[in-house]
Amino acid sequence: MIEGELYMTPVIIAGIENEQENFDYTMAELASLAEAANMEVTRQFKQKLERPIAATYLGKGKAEEIKTAGAVTDSQILILNDELTPTQIRNLENITEMRVLDRTALILEIFAARAKTKEAKLQVQVAKLQYQLPRLHTGLADKLDQQTAGNAGGGYTNRGAGETKRELNRRVIEKKISALNKELKTIDKEHQTRRKQRQRSEIKTAALVGYTNAGKSTTLNGLLRLFGETKNKEVFEKNMLFATLDTSVRRLHFDDNKEILLSDTVGFVSKLPHQLIKAFRTTLAEAANADLLVQVVDLSDEHYQAMIETTEKTLTEIGVTDIPMLYVFNKADKLAVSYPSLAGKELTFSAQDDESLKVLAELLKQELFKDYQIHEYLIPYAKGNIVEELNQKATVLETEYLADGTKIKAEVAPALAGRLTKYQLN
Repeated sequence: MIEGELYMTPVIIAGIENEQENFDYTMAELASLAEAANMEVTRQFKQKLERPIAATYLGKGKAEEIKTAGAVTDSQILILNDELTPTQIRNLENITEMRVLDRTALILEIFAARAKTKEAKLQVQVAKLQYQLPRLHTGLADKLDQQTAGNAGGGYTNRGAGETKRELNRRVIEKKISALNKELKTIDKEHQTRRKQRQRSEIKTAALVGYTNAGKSTTLNGLLRLFGETKNKEVFEKNMLFATLDTSVRRLHFDDNKEILLSDTVGFVSKLPHQLIKAFRTTLAEAANADLLVQVVDLSDEHYQAMIETTEKTLTEIGVTDIPMLYVFNKADKLAVSYPSLAGKELTFSAQDDESLKVLAELLKQELFKDYQIHEYLIPYAKGNIVEELNQKATVLETEYLADGTKIKAEVAPALAGRLTKYQLN
């Protein structure tokens, strides 16, 4: 290995092609997931079957072919495009003499490596333990049980060499899952408190959702720069799958006293493991409670329509429904198309382009504040606190000082308009 060069573990990927749509796309995505896990795909295998073989997933002949390819390419890991049963994993490992990872295990490993905050680490740990429960006696369990909670409090540490897989029985795992979920509930209560405070403050909220690597973090950082609010607020962004797992919430201030909270959520991928969907419900609660969803789509990817479908299916699975959505088609700079281009609630743009970001900001403003109302008020001089509130929370269009009070024309939120009905002139 060249000094300073990143070593990529050689692996083989394989999948079953049947009547399912986008098989080639899911295999290409599997290769990208492997790359995100610091692996290099040396060979790809596919087998046409109506359904996976119960005992071995792939046919025995195909498994033997993969064994030979593994020896030739020095690949000791085989990654399958579906979630396998414990029996399938064990039998394939015996035939191929390779470590077998299914798609779910691969994604879990990526999430475990990417998790930075305590909440993300706990969520991934719960998902990994739930995945391990039916797999305690497979070769894969030997690999995965090296990273489990080190104590009842759910610390994320390596297990000691003296602790074997036989000790990691169902009762112990379930106890650890319970302890981890208690910690997550505590964190969730803190999130709920903050969300309730934001709701009481009547601040509009929007959530960036979409496929992993579509450009959500780049879009958020671009808007922060546009609004001059980048100091210690930019989120991590990188051109790879699942660069970030944590939801980041940032405040954007418009010139007319309007402000919004914009969140950047974890990205989706096809066949996202149900363990992770369940574990990340707390993280995705920002989307569930948003006033507006902004689906960021990688327009430069030929499979972008499938990505939209995956995103919307996953949102439905976690209970995020009936929330207005904008579609913003990113990475237009990679294509021979005109941008920024707005058609209804669909924006073609580039998160790297300031003009695009300005159009997006205006679109967010129009959608989030379309229920605001313009009214004229006559505020008695004795109620100076109301004038102050209008100046702080509303867009004041005109101010006139009359004998019996301050006449103000302002664009106000419905809740504030309701409280000021008695002072309303029109």
